Amino acid sequence: MTAEVTCVWDLKATLGEGPIWTGDALWFVDIKGHKIHRYAPATGEATTFNTPEQVTFLAPLAIGDAFVAGLKSGLHKFHPLTGLQRFLEIEDVALDNRPNDATVDAQGRLWFGTMHDGEENKSGALYRMDAQGVARMDKDICITNGPCVSPDGKTLYHTDTLEKTIWAYDLAEDGSLSNKRVFVKIAVGDDVYPDGSVVDSEGYLWTALWGGYGAIRFSPAGEAVARVELPAPNVTKACFGGPDLKTLFFTTARKGLSDETLAQYPLAGGLFALRVDVAGQPQYEVRLV
Repeated sequence: MTAEVTCVWDLKATLGEGPIWTGDALWFVDIKGHKIHRYAPATGEATTFNTPEQVTFLAPLAIGDAFVAGLKSGLHKFHPLTGLQRFLEIEDVALDNRPNDATVDAQGRLWFGTMHDGEENKSGALYRMDAQGVARMDKDICITNGPCVSPDGKTLYHTDTLEKTIWAYDLAEDGSLSNKRVFVKIAVGDDVYPDGSVVDSEGYLWTALWGGYGAIRFSPAGEAVARVELPAPNVTKACFGGPDLKTLFFTTARKGLSDETLAQYPLAGGLFALRVDVAGQPQYEVRLV
């Protein structure tokens, strides 16, 4: 690390999540706050868009300066000027699921998970969306998190948060998965859980820690090689941004914290930034044609 963690937007998000860097700005969501946020570091401009329901992730589309947005009711197209337009229902509403985390691979495929909104049932699944449609790739997960892909495009990582396990899969050129295996099990505290993950340009995995006040950097062999501490208990996901992709942004959450804990950590729910030595990967765009 080359600098200290700083809070760049003290927005006190209930459940800040899903940061992505596109253009010259960081986009992220507050799932429980029903908000989409945009932060431009060069100017400090901070913009918020309200949504009618829980919004869980954004992924840029290759056409039209728009995004795929995950909402509880399904996948929507989001444009900052025209708002939301639903185009796909994912699962039966009786499951009481919602999307959670997502990523886009170099082929333009969207990978996203669903989870039980009450965080009780193993009704969640891992999905892949491409020009051929949506396919379920794994299942029986309560809280899905952190799909992300290695720089060579040959390994996909996916987190089962409540099982404290990050899985690795072989990712083929056609988007199929095989050889599911344990990449790492998080064992840093009883009430610490792996949340979202991102892979840097060296193939190292940065995993946010819910209840762990920071994030851990894992080597491709699954060895913990660095840890970053944040003044917020619930860290949800990291994202590389800035012109050189060497600023690591972190979203955090106030959800589940007592008044006493919030008084002790008033920046909980803020957006944080840290300069690092190793750049991230570029943000790929979803290609559906």
